[in-house]
Formats: sequence, C-alpha cells, structure tokens
Amino acid sequence: MLLYKSPNDNYSINNAETIEVFYNLRTDIDKLNYATAISKMVYDVTEENIPSYDILQLFLNTLYVISETDKNLDLIFSIFQIRLLAILGFLPQVDRCVNCDEPMLEEMEEFYFSLKDDGVKCKTCQKVDKSIVHLSKTSFSALVYALSCDAKKLYSFEIPNEDIEELKIFAKLYTTQKLDKEYNIVKF
Repeated sequence: MLLYKSPNDNYSINNAETIEVFYNLRTDIDKLNYATAISKMVYDVTEENIPSYDILQLFLNTLYVISETDKNLDLIFSIFQIRLLAILGFLPQVDRCVNCDEPMLEEMEEFYFSLKDDGVKCKTCQKVDKSIVHLSKTSFSALVYALSCDAKKLYSFEIPNEDIEELKIFAKLYTTQKLDKEYNIVKF
C-alpha cells in the first residue's frame, strides 16, 4: 500500500497491490461458503483499529488452506473455530479433569468435555454433568493439537470422517456457547 499523508495529518490510500487473491475460492461454491463463514466470524470478533495479528494470521492461513488444498472443509472450519476461541481467551482445560483434577492420560479411549465447566472431565465426574460432549481419543487429540500447535502447522493433519463429525459438533456447540451466536454452513 502506498499511503499519502495530507497536511492535516490524515492518511489516504494512493495505491495498493493485492498479494493473494485466493482465486480458487471463486471457483468452488463449497469453498466460498466456508470462507464466507470464517469471514463472518472474524468480522464479529474483531474491532477496527485494534491490532489482531494472531487472528489475521489464522484467518489468512485458513483461507489459504481452503483455497489451495482439498482438505475436508468441515475439519478446517472446526479447527478454525477452536483456534479462534483460544486466541480470544477461551482456552479450555484439557490436561486434567476440571472437577477433581485427575490427569487425562494418553491411554484413555474416551474423553468427556464439559461445556458448562470449560474443560474435560474424568469418567466419574462426567456422570452428573448434562453439558458433556463425548470425544473419541482421535477427536480429543485433534482438539489438543489445535489448541497448542504452531500456527503454521495447524492444518497439517487428517482424521477419519467419524471423528471429523464429532469434532464438528463439539466446535459448533463450543462456539455457539462462547460467542453467543451460531455460525452455520449452508450445504448446496
């Protein structure tokens, strides 16, 4: 961008060049649909003149992955939602039970996420919580990875379709609860 500063200290854009246009989003209605949904989310959670580098990086990386790869769009959208919420400060407890502090062990096969208490619960504590979302070991691992990995490696994994569906349900419920708004993808 080339900015021009006027004598009264106002700036105006004199010239601009596009770095990336994400052309493939225009050629695939499904990709465009998902890109629109993430754009709406970013618009809703950011404010003008407030630096949001991490959100911008996540947004651009996600647009790139949607545009330039054939990865499962539901997986991309779910991971985007989880990571965006973490950037916004909604970082759930995933290493220990939020109720009794029992550690979550790698050898466990099932995990229970409490939407009410913002974290995982052990098998015993989850029995009395009606806000539990069941997560398989693979879905839970994807959740932990999305919360903690390097931004450039966020979309560097694949999981089976049944786990994608489970993660999609979790991400939708968690996003709806935290942002108090539902973001739906219209299927064509």
